[in-house]
Order: sequence, then structure tokens, then C-alpha cells
Amino acid sequence: MLLLAAAFLVAFVLLLYMVSPLISPKPLALPGAHVVVTGGSSGIGKCIAIECYKQGAFITLVARNEDKLLQAKKEIEKHSINDKQVVLCISVDVSQDYNQVENVIKQAQEKLGPVDMLVNCAGMAVSGKFEDLEVSTFERLMSINYLGSVYPSRAVITTMKERRVGRIVFVSSQAGQLGLFGFTAYSASKFAIRGLAEALQMEVKPYNIYITVAYPPDTDTPGFAEENRTKPLETRLISETTSVCKPEQVAKQIVKDAIVVTMGLFRTIALFYLGSFDSIVRRCMMQREKSEIANKTA
Repeated sequence: MLLLAAAFLVAFVLLLYMVSPLISPKPLALPGAHVVVTGGSSGIGKCIAIECYKQGAFITLVARNEDKLLQAKKEIEKHSINDKQVVLCISVDVSQDYNQVENVIKQAQEKLGPVDMLVNCAGMAVSGKFEDLEVSTFERLMSINYLGSVYPSRAVITTMKERRVGRIVFVSSQAGQLGLFGFTAYSASKFAIRGLAEALQMEVKPYNIYITVAYPPDTDTPGFAEENRTKPLETRLISETTSVCKPEQVAKQIVKDAIVVTMGLFRTIALFYLGSFDSIVRRCMMQREKSEIANKTA
């Protein structure tokens, strides 16, 4: 009896996994789309911008260092597929002042049109034993890795809802799925992104806006090199058990997942529950819109 139940469960999960592509949203067309990439001056962010640019997108790069931004702009422009494409650079710290972030997003939209896809890639890692890390390190990482994704997302969401279209990508980390030695501050900030993304997806799905979260492994970037300088022995030994990926490969997969909105197997298992929750949210939205129309005509 138990074997029969287990077999039924496995068959049900596989069925959900097989049908998930059928209920996925229409792929986002990148040619002519406006893509904003935070943390876009180096590493994975820059490679994501290049990948989107190769497919015909217009790019807004957002980062703190203006010199690195201009250098990245020149590198990205080498991959244009037509003479109409534009790379816009904006220097701002996305984790400090929401009003400032909102203003630069408005500037970008005035120049390149509404944002079709936002990629939240700004972030940093600091490792160390829990009791050795300064309290300010926890605050700083939560600000950069979490609020640095909240602010840009908040700045684009209203326009996306009005247009009934959009993609928002959160670049987390494998440490955002599994807490690791030495990453008490970093893992917590990356776990927070997952909670934000899943809750936000339920809110915006009725508006044809889709959220994806990327969990890249160790990747050969300037940030990873800096991170290695402070890793405790245990963290280094754990890291050495896995291979280091190239940022170009990671970026290509992130863009692919964002365009198509793919689902992993374990995410698919939750589809059964999420479907009922989504229907509740959709009904509430429809009732709210009917009420607003009625109030306007009254």
C-alpha cells in the first residue's frame, strides 16, 4: 500500500513537472526591450547585460563606480546587433536612498522607455565566523544584498503593473539556499531575497509580471576574488569541493530562465498549492477593480 502511494506521488510530481511549461507565460522578447541591470559594471551583472545586448535589448547599467560603468559600457557596445541599440550608464548606490533610486529609474525610462526586465545583481559577500564578524557587517550586507534589490524592484513595479508586463530577476546565491559555515551574515541576506521574491510573485502574477530567482554557484568574478581573501579555513575547504563557474555561462542561464520563466522540480511540487493561492489573489484583484469602477461611475 505504501509503495502504491509512493508511486502515485512520484507520478503526480512528474506530471506537474511535465505540464509546467504548458502553463508558463509567453517568453519575453528581448529585441527592443529595455533591460535594467544593477551591479552591471562587472562580474555576473556585466555578463547578463552583454547577453541581453546580444539579443537586441536596450540596456541601463546601474552601479556605484562611474569609471567601471563607462568601461563596461564600451565592452557591451561591441556586441550590438543593430545601430539603434543604446547602453545607458547611471551611477548610484541602490542600497542607500529609495528616492534616489526611484529618480534614476525614472530617468532611464524617460530615455529608453518603460522597463521590461529588471535584473537585481548588485551585491557583495563577506565571510567570517559569527562571533568574529562586526555587527555592522550584518547591517551592511542586509542593506546591499536585500534592500539593494527591494529599492529598484519597488521603483519599476508600478509601471509594470500598469502595462501588464514585466520580468524581475533576483540574483541570489547557492548560499541563499543552504546556510554555510562562515556565511551567517551573507546567507541570511540572500535567504531574504527568496522570501521577497516568492511573496512578490504571488502579488504580481495577475498582472502578467513574473519573478525569477537565480542561485549561482561560486563564479569567477572580482567579487569572488575579494570574498576569498577573508574566508575562514573551513569555508575555503568547503568551497574547494565545488567547481568555479565562468560568469558568461552563469549569465546565459539566468537570462534564459528569466525570458522563459522555467521551474525546477521542487518548485513544481509546490505548484499544486500555489495554484489555489493564486486563484484567491486573482479573485481579490478582480473584485477590487470592479469596486473601483463602480465607485468612479457612482
